[in-house]
Amino acid sequence: MSKIPVRCINTGSVMHIEAGLRLAEVATRFGVSLKYTILGARVNNKTMGLGYRVFQPKTIEFFDVTNPEGMRMYIRSLIFILDSAVHDLMPDGRLFVDHSVSKGLYCEVIRNNSSAIADAEIAAIRERMHQIVSANETFVRREVETAEALRLFESCPDKASLLRQHGDMYTTINFLGEHVGMFYGELVPSTGIVDVFDLQPYHGGILMRLPDPNDAFRVAPIVQQDKMFNVFRQFGQWQRLLRISRLSDLNDAIAQGRANSVIAITEALHEKNIANIADQIAARRDEVKIVLIAGPSSSGKTTFGKRLAVQLVVAGIVPVNLSLDNYFVNRTETPLDENGDYDFEALEAVDVELFNNQMLALLRGEEVEIPKFSFETGERYYDGERLRMGDNHVLIIEGNHGLTPQLTHLVPARNKFRIYVSPLAGINFDSLTRINTTDNRLIRRMVRDSKYRGYSAQQTISRWPSVRRGEDKYIYPNQEEADVMFNSALLYEMAVLKSQAEPLLLEVQPNMPEYAEARRLLRFLSYFKPMSGETIPPTSILREFLGGSSFRY
Repeated sequence: MSKIPVRCINTGSVMHIEAGLRLAEVATRFGVSLKYTILGARVNNKTMGLGYRVFQPKTIEFFDVTNPEGMRMYIRSLIFILDSAVHDLMPDGRLFVDHSVSKGLYCEVIRNNSSAIADAEIAAIRERMHQIVSANETFVRREVETAEALRLFESCPDKASLLRQHGDMYTTINFLGEHVGMFYGELVPSTGIVDVFDLQPYHGGILMRLPDPNDAFRVAPIVQQDKMFNVFRQFGQWQRLLRISRLSDLNDAIAQGRANSVIAITEALHEKNIANIADQIAARRDEVKIVLIAGPSSSGKTTFGKRLAVQLVVAGIVPVNLSLDNYFVNRTETPLDENGDYDFEALEAVDVELFNNQMLALLRGEEVEIPKFSFETGERYYDGERLRMGDNHVLIIEGNHGLTPQLTHLVPARNKFRIYVSPLAGINFDSLTRINTTDNRLIRRMVRDSKYRGYSAQQTISRWPSVRRGEDKYIYPNQEEADVMFNSALLYEMAVLKSQAEPLLLEVQPNMPEYAEARRLLRFLSYFKPMSGETIPPTSILREFLGGSSFRY
């Protein structure tokens, strides 16, 4: 039998192996040992399941659940098990995986147009899932003609519609015993691997708890996110009114010539929500003098702040913008991260005491000289800009630490109004596959980086893990500190960003480590019908990334 050379990144070695071995066998030959169970591998920078057979020379890197793609594989497999358990116990019910919340996934089982489910039923589903896991059943992947896939999914109109819209001759489907599914990525080899999970009642539905990223041997602790859940619920109600709950609905709207209507209604919803927030601030105008805006990267915080300022003027309030960047400490005092690089995301990178003292002085009606920070020299300076607050003035401050209590620890709570901005909820692929809002933000950032910063898609993707670590450490823990949350997602945005993002992603070459992620995002975007952005208003949050905004940044 012919042998081929294979390089394993994990062991730093090369071995000649028999052609046709599955990746699981290759891992054994190399003696690969990871902290958690091996779930898949990157083969020549392409993500593959462990059932993939190796016939040509390859460079392989195996990964576990600590890798983002490993976690995605784990969650897909867990959802398939949950769907199978629901099908076994409730043949008249259909599972819907709605959104991420409280360190898990919120799900509903719809029966007779009702999502009501008893605690005992949830316990029975959990027990059935454990039985499936204990049986260590194999996930089977099969390529079938799309006509056959359509027959298999005739009871799932959202999946069937996407299959018709995508137009592939063959479709990859998955089997768990007799139960059939379709997922947009790899699964783990068998159910016995997916043994860390829990189900519990949550807001009338089910919260599927997932492994803790910091200790995947246990489920992540629940973080109460009632405010965020209410945003999701409100968005879902609005989606049903618009009759666009899944990607196939959006594609149908585009094909039917309703794209401009979708844009107009979606933008009107944003404007109404921003106006409502301005009204809440105006109702407390005698107390609220500082509005703090925070959120993860590429959430549209800057445009949101400018649109809020317009609405505050309408309410008779004079907004004054102040950048938290002005209060950076000198570069020599900036803390270092674990790699020895300057950690500009850390709260210690901000002169918290100076910031608090100036805020208190402004609240007393005193005049202060605003510091400035030079990114070129890494030092603070003053250029004579002074600020005094009038009775009808309010400061608008945008920054990563806007919701961090320590940032404004001396400022009385009654004087602050805190806003969390993020694309919290958007459209989902189908009933079982949600579109991760992290992907939404990454594509926004990629388009903006290319247009305004000269960065390639490869550079944006390579920096993204560091950005995400900063968000996990400094932003997400304080989400529920907000007085209000603003969902900056736009139902139509991926259909518009598609034409901008695809050429950038195609520039990522197969020999680059970022190729697997670029390939995944291209596959993701391929399901969207393209939409023209000509009628997007110049004040839209999306203009911050596309260009053509009427605001100055």
